[in-house]
Amino acid sequence: MKRILYILIPLVLLGLVVAKLRSNKQIAEERVYLYDREKPIPVSSQQVKIDSLAPEYDFTGTFFPNRESRLSAEIQGKVNRVLVEDGSAVKKGQVLIQLDDALLQWQLKAAEVQVKGLEADLIRYQILVEAEAIQGIQLEKTALALETAQVQAGTLREQIGKTRIRAPFDGIITAKLTEEGDFAAPGKALLQLTDMSRLKFVIQVPEADLKRFELGKNYPIRIPSIPAERIGTVRMLGSRGTPANSFPVEITVSNGPSHEIKAGMFGHLTWQQDSLSRGIVIPSSAILGSDLAPQVYVINAGKAVIRDIQIEKRVQDQVLLRSGLAENDTLIVGGLINIVEGASVFPQK
Repeated sequence: MKRILYILIPLVLLGLVVAKLRSNKQIAEERVYLYDREKPIPVSSQQVKIDSLAPEYDFTGTFFPNRESRLSAEIQGKVNRVLVEDGSAVKKGQVLIQLDDALLQWQLKAAEVQVKGLEADLIRYQILVEAEAIQGIQLEKTALALETAQVQAGTLREQIGKTRIRAPFDGIITAKLTEEGDFAAPGKALLQLTDMSRLKFVIQVPEADLKRFELGKNYPIRIPSIPAERIGTVRMLGSRGTPANSFPVEITVSNGPSHEIKAGMFGHLTWQQDSLSRGIVIPSSAILGSDLAPQVYVINAGKAVIRDIQIEKRVQDQVLLRSGLAENDTLIVGGLINIVEGASVFPQK
């Protein structure tokens, strides 16, 4: 009996394993999708036609101030008065900050008194020299002393002038960095002055499109927050590209008296090229592969047939072909994921 059980138990276990494996195989076969080449696949299609293609270009850029300067004093001194506030509009030459000049004024008065005394001495010595009452060397020394005093007085006037910090150009105070009683020193910024009458609109242009921009030529610029379109003039074409192989193009835009455009705003330079290209135009979504070996599917007698094409140019989502398709060919533009050469297809609307 034990011998029989030793034989039967392995046989039963083996039978159960074989039955389970057959069951798993059947379930797996039922779940596998078997492609039926004769079953038509629904696709989206369109008739190929000859059309005109006008290239449209759109570049996004940022506005920067035409000129911006951080003003500092040329000499040391205490800030007596700050005559502007943030947002103040100023004119070229307008006094913005007055430094303490009391000591310099007293020194200037002393120098002027010295100059007057030496001028009087010079007149007296000239008379005495002409009368041969004194030697001419005294006249020469007095003349040199007078010249030195005049230089000293001129230097003090120049220093007093530098105690008044003036605007180097018309603009708006965009940062007030000091207050009355502060100490000014060369290199320490006191105010930031920004010229907002004109702005620089800077865009990054790919190498292939850089030739489309010309110095001095006008281009339209749209600003999302401002309804009116602005016209800008190209003032600079970048000579050094970025690691992404794009080049900066700087366009000057007039801001107008209301200064609607602010530094830091975004804009779009968009224009459509006047010259039209005419030929076979298809959507880029219909193309398979890269531009080096592009292909498309067409429908011929209910079957999908692959065609090699040559691309002339791309404009956004449209492609102008050089060869590969003819007018009235039926092009498959959607549902390409399940298409293979020779597959049965039927177009859907």
